[in-house]
Amino acid sequence: MRFKESSRNTNMKLSKRGTNISVSVENITPLGIWIFVKEKEYFLSYTTFPYFKDQTVRAIHNVQLLHGYHLYWPELDIDLEIDNIESPEKYPLKSKPKKHLTSRSGERIVARR
Repeated sequence: MRFKESSRNTNMKLSKRGTNISVSVENITPLGIWIFVKEKEYFLSYTTFPYFKDQTVRAIHNVQLLHGYHLYWPELDIDLEIDNIESPEKYPLKSKPKKHLTSRSGERIVARR
């Protein structure tokens, strides 16, 4: 079986043997996500990184490694540097996850055509 790099799926770079993946989402748990970046594993808890909670599996898996240290989730518009993950205490300012719009009755608003 041969692997070939697709122009559509640029988030993973395969070595000649197909074993060296630059970035991949390894697991999504109720507490956070596990990612593997440049042969090192990281846990992104929803407490520290709340913008990943309640996102689709597809959107979380669609991650790109840019410049060797910058992670980008295009569907979620999230940018993180490896240092943000390794030392989150150095970055106290955090954006809050977007909440769903609700009506006055508390029901979720759905866009209609």
